Amino acid sequence: MNIPSDLKYTKNDEWLRVEGNQGTVGITDYAQDQLSDIVFVEILVNEGDEVKQGDTCATVESVKAAADVYMPVSGKVIAINQALPDKPETINSDPYGEAWMVKIEITNPAEVEQLMDAAAYQAHLAQKE
Repeated sequence: MNIPSDLKYTKNDEWLRVEGNQGTVGITDYAQDQLSDIVFVEILVNEGDEVKQGDTCATVESVKAAADVYMPVSGKVIAINQALPDKPETINSDPYGEAWMVKIEITNPAEVEQLMDAAAYQAHLAQKE
């Protein structure tokens, strides 16, 4: 299981890459593995939208399940991965790279501190098994 140490994680299996006051959001390797072959992605937010921590920002469907993707932190949407809906399988092959979903300007940095680091996320996954 790939759990990069430079990211923050949610209990719902989203990841957040923080660079200055910006954050990039996607779903984890564990999440894509549980969903298996991803066949559909819909990004539900638009550039310029103000989002709150916990808001649904995307829906992902696989051959066996559908899942909502939630915002790990609050912010303003500054970019959407326009290519992802045309190539949803990218989530299976590159969940932490090409398969990012949205980029935001973080408006509440304190929320980042509430997220799990890689070690805490690994422990969280171990409890699910």
